[in-house]
Amino acid sequence: MIDTSPPERDDAPVRLHHHGRVLADVVPYLRCPICADDLAVEGTALRCPAGHTFDIAKQGYANLLTGKAHLGTADTPEMVAARADFLGGGHFAPLAELVAERAAALDPGEGCVLDAGAGTGHYLAAVLDRLPGRPGVALDISKHALRRAARAHPRIGALAWDVWRPLPVRTGAVGVLIDVFAPRSGAEFHRVLRPDGALIVVTPAPHHLGELVERLGLLSVDERKADRVADSVGERFAPAGAWSLDFPLSLTHADAASLVTMGPSARHTEPEILRARIAALAEPVKVTAAFEVRAFDVRPES
Repeated sequence: MIDTSPPERDDAPVRLHHHGRVLADVVPYLRCPICADDLAVEGTALRCPAGHTFDIAKQGYANLLTGKAHLGTADTPEMVAARADFLGGGHFAPLAELVAERAAALDPGEGCVLDAGAGTGHYLAAVLDRLPGRPGVALDISKHALRRAARAHPRIGALAWDVWRPLPVRTGAVGVLIDVFAPRSGAEFHRVLRPDGALIVVTPAPHHLGELVERLGLLSVDERKADRVADSVGERFAPAGAWSLDFPLSLTHADAASLVTMGPSARHTEPEILRARIAALAEPVKVTAAFEVRAFDVRPES
C-alpha cells in the first residue's frame, strides 16, 4: 500500500541491504547509461562489465547521472516535503486510483513498471499495489524526491536520472510506463516499452485549480496541453483511451500552501506573498482538481 504515515526526515538513514535487494530485482531491466551494457549490484554500487560504477546512496537510490544535468528543474526540498504532505493526506487519491486502474487494465503481464519523473513515488506505488510481484523503476532528477521514492513501496528501485536524456533502461523492458506531470520523450518511451506495452500520461486540465489561479497568481495550464501531449508522442503511439477526472477539494490554509508549494508556481512567486494571499482566503478553501489521463499503445516500427 501507499505509505501515508508521517514523512521521515530526508536525511533519515535507510538500511542499504534492503534497497540493495530491491535494486537487484530491478537491475535486469536497466542498462549502463554510458555504454548500454548490463548492470549489476556490487556492494554499495551498480557496475557494468566495462567498470562504469554508480553509487547507491545510503537513502536507497542509485545515482546514474554523469556529466551536466538539468538540475535547475529538480524539485527542491521544500517542494518535495510539500508534495509528501499533500499527497499523503489523500487529496489526490482519486487520481492515483484512476492511474492504477488503467495501468492494471492495460498491463501486458510482463516487464517492469517505469515512472519517468516519479517524484516521491506516490503514483508508482499505487500502480504496484495493483500489480503484485512486479518491480517498479522510479526515475527522477531530484535526490530529495528519490529519498522518498526509494521507500514509497517495497518493490521500487529509485534512480537519479535526467529524463530528457536517453533512458538507462533496456530496450523492450517495460510493460507499463507512467508519466505524471513530467517531460515526455516519445522516441525513448517507444524504445523501452514492450511491443504490447502501454503508456499512460497524466496532465492537468486547463481548469485545474482555476479558483486559485488569479487569486494566488499561479501559473495557468496551457489550453493546448492535450495537443502538446499528442505531439510529444508523435507517430510512435496510438491513442488507447482518454479519461477526464474532476473532483472538489476542501482545504485548510496549510493544505492550500502545500498544494501551491509542491508545484511549479512555487518557483514564480515569493513565499511571503503566497503565504499572505493564502491567509486571506476563506477557510475551508474550495477548489477543483482537474486532470486528463491518456493511454497509448505502442505502434510497430515502420
